[in-house]
Amino acid sequence: MTSNEREDRLSLNAQNLPALSESGISVPDYDRSAVTPGIVHFGVGGFHRAHMAMVVDDLLRAGLARDWGIVGAGVLAHDAVMRDALAAQDHLYTLTLKHPDGVKERRVIGSIIDYRFGPDDPQGLLALLTDPAIRLVSLTVTEGGYNVHPVTGEFVSDDPTIVADVAALRAGAAPATVFGYVVSALRHRREQGIEPFTVQSCDNISHNGRVAKQMFSAFARLVDERLAEWMDAHVAFPNSMVDRITPATTDDDRAELRSDTGVVDAWPVVAEPFFQWVLEDAFTAGRPPYEEAGVQLVDDVRPYEHMKLRLLNSGHQGLAYFGLLGGYTFAHEAMANPDIAAYLRRYMDEEGTPSLAPLPGIDLDAYKDSLIERFSNPEIRDTLARLGAESSDRIPKWLLPVVIDNLASGHPVEVAAAICASWARYAEGHDETGGRFTIVDRYAEQLQTVAATQAEDDLAFVRQEQFFGHLADQPRFTEPYRAALASLHERGAKETARRLAAHEPL
Repeated sequence: MTSNEREDRLSLNAQNLPALSESGISVPDYDRSAVTPGIVHFGVGGFHRAHMAMVVDDLLRAGLARDWGIVGAGVLAHDAVMRDALAAQDHLYTLTLKHPDGVKERRVIGSIIDYRFGPDDPQGLLALLTDPAIRLVSLTVTEGGYNVHPVTGEFVSDDPTIVADVAALRAGAAPATVFGYVVSALRHRREQGIEPFTVQSCDNISHNGRVAKQMFSAFARLVDERLAEWMDAHVAFPNSMVDRITPATTDDDRAELRSDTGVVDAWPVVAEPFFQWVLEDAFTAGRPPYEEAGVQLVDDVRPYEHMKLRLLNSGHQGLAYFGLLGGYTFAHEAMANPDIAAYLRRYMDEEGTPSLAPLPGIDLDAYKDSLIERFSNPEIRDTLARLGAESSDRIPKWLLPVVIDNLASGHPVEVAAAICASWARYAEGHDETGGRFTIVDRYAEQLQTVAATQAEDDLAFVRQEQFFGHLADQPRFTEPYRAALASLHERGAKETARRLAAHEPL
């Protein structure tokens, strides 16, 4: 067999699944042509494909959920890249789970059966969303995708894309945003007497279902008050907590897959073995039997999501900026510095944990041990740049609630203040050797402009009330914040982390 024939044989597509199975990769053992759509998912990225799509694939392999196939949907210009990558390989992709000891579990996921790019055919996507077979619309549109004002928590109704979409719906024209598509489809279903679908958020936002309901209802209210009232009464928005570290796919991941197996995949997914999904069991029109694939169905997600957001996600923020300022590229490299690992554990023990409500049945010490181990996994190669992106959406939602709760209860905030200071120092755009950062944030220009004034006003960054509220007026926060910012400038990130880990004055 020639090299070209071997490449054709191992290119990822439905025809080649038997050959891929022979290469040692687990492939779908169900008839994908018999799977019908029941879910439309907006925001098909690495996390969705390592998490929810894997769960549905597990169910399909168990002979379940044949009427819950996933149709991916994208409305942003960059979503066209995912459209093309998936279409070229019959919407199949590989998922590799990398264990710390180097073991790799590889499988082909077949639960995504189609992909619709809104700008290609807006009416076609709307027709799909109004089909009674679609009973669930799920979302991974990132923290910023919900259009929430970072301080007031209200829907940002004057965003130009929102203004244009409201005008389009009022005029009966095609929408362009996820808000427009979902609300337009629900309006049609109400008018035609079709049962509404559930809107299921899978994003890392506290009370993500409640936030989604508030934001989609606010958009609907701009279009039609009665429609918003109907949605409030009839559409379920279950809360959920999702967890799996899934770094962005790199060319190295593609090359490694091809080198190890010969398989050619345009957009493989790499993730850690750890998986958790806690989901409120509240659905409008039924749901897949998630519990048969390791999902925990509960009445109240809040204790679990607080645990994850305030320990794992906030811990990632503490790792990202200290690591980047210290000259590290990957999470596991920074975690190999024992001072950084110890300072993060101090945050988890002294500040994150006291802010949590009781968690019956959860061993928090074991959970925190697992976080340190997961952050340190050298096989994942999670970049600190990914962890530090979109800070203005993440810090206010994940870390600042810990600060606010601990200020109110009298618990310490010193380490959380230092994490905020590391964000402010990072926003200056360069590390301690002069290397430049690319700040990935929708407010990047504003953040860098304000950070450039910190030599004259060391509280300039926290005076941005849209992110920090009134914390600049709280001495218990500002005093450790100022000390940490000064230490980061004068001593550097590594020495500051060492002092924090050792409980030494900054």
